[in-house]
Amino acid sequence: MRQEVAYIAYHFHWSYDQVMAMEHRERQQWVAEVAQINQRLNDQTNQLRK
Repeated sequence: MRQEVAYIAYHFHWSYDQVMAMEHRERQQWVAEVAQINQRLNDQTNQLRK
């Protein structure tokens, strides 16, 4: 759970209390969304380097 909270708080600048107020499932969904955003950005960066 600490990794979920840290990941979400870091990327969205949400407070610990905001993240902890979510249900576990909702936190997992936000983690997945952030991961997808990061993947797209990494893919775009890699394409530009080619």
